[in-house]
Amino acid sequence: MSSERVISLGCRLNHAESERIAALVEAERGLVVVNSCSVTREAVRHTRQAIRRARKAHPDARLLVTGCAAETEREALGAMEEVDGFVANAAKLDARSWNLPEPRTTHQQTRTRAFIGVQNGCDHACTFCSIPQGRGTSRSDPIATVLRNVETGIESGANEVVLTGVDLTSWGHDLSGEPRLGVLVEAILREFPQLPRLRLSSVDGIEIDDTLFDLIANEARVMPHLHLSLQHGSDLILKRMKRRHSRAQAIDLVAQLKAQRPEIAIGADLIAGFPTETDAHHADNLSIIAACEIVHGHIFPYSPRDGTPAARMPQVDVPVIKARAAELRAAVRQVRDTWLESLIGHEHRVLAEKDSSGYTPHFARVAVPDGTAPGSIVRLTPTRIIEGMLA
Repeated sequence: MSSERVISLGCRLNHAESERIAALVEAERGLVVVNSCSVTREAVRHTRQAIRRARKAHPDARLLVTGCAAETEREALGAMEEVDGFVANAAKLDARSWNLPEPRTTHQQTRTRAFIGVQNGCDHACTFCSIPQGRGTSRSDPIATVLRNVETGIESGANEVVLTGVDLTSWGHDLSGEPRLGVLVEAILREFPQLPRLRLSSVDGIEIDDTLFDLIANEARVMPHLHLSLQHGSDLILKRMKRRHSRAQAIDLVAQLKAQRPEIAIGADLIAGFPTETDAHHADNLSIIAACEIVHGHIFPYSPRDGTPAARMPQVDVPVIKARAAELRAAVRQVRDTWLESLIGHEHRVLAEKDSSGYTPHFARVAVPDGTAPGSIVRLTPTRIIEGMLA
């Protein structure tokens, strides 16, 4: 949630956009915005719940819905009595869409990190995904625009910038000269030598260019944390998903990075129970967790999205999907526990959050001493693990 009146669901890009929406509507106290998500059926359910909660909390407000579900679920959400109207997802950062003038002052950062959206939309056609319906085709922000937004984040006190996008590693393909993401990261680091931490959100490993690879592997200010849009560990399922990488390519990428930067922490999205998934395919999905040493796992039980090719494929029974998702989470937890134990007794530079915790460069969560200023970077040496958090 970016503010009590701008409610954000879903991906980091949505949260970054909610910060900008909050700047646009901050003077309109009679307005509530739900920035929705439709990536799964569960996400749509959470969107509906958020709308109901927002209406209950603000019974007299004008409630508008934007985000992906505002496109893909407009008829169903429009039938909710709580909803007063919609703002198109592609137009939600335009002040004119809210019938408001451009804000005269810069909205102050409300997070300890600055999430900077640099790319939107997607040109790929993964068979399980409805995001192109909600976000449209891939569009990149020019370097000058990104640098201005990064500067705003730094001026507001952020010690870490997180670059986000729907398909982040496709950044630049629609710009003059077709620069790759490595060029943008290099430009940010060069322009802002005072920025101590730059982090990437989810990336498509097959799109990592040579410059970006070198920066991830060797640049200290680029955080040693790579979250891969992996989706599955079976080559046949990856083909049926219409993904562009193979299992071997994913494993090889991680091996090459770890050879140059052993401390790098790997995260990944994995889908459980994709249509036609057999026990053997699921075994491949389980085994890639150890093969890539995945310590930050986002496990999604497959749910069919209307209008996608996967929804027309032979479906896996829901109880089987749930059981396989639980096995994947348990496998990630086992790898993660071993990784956390390896961090005990070593000093880490921790970015403090607002809830008495913070994050190491490789995104391990750490308890921070009471009174630590949010947004500051402190040196801590954890001695134990408490409920999955270093302390």
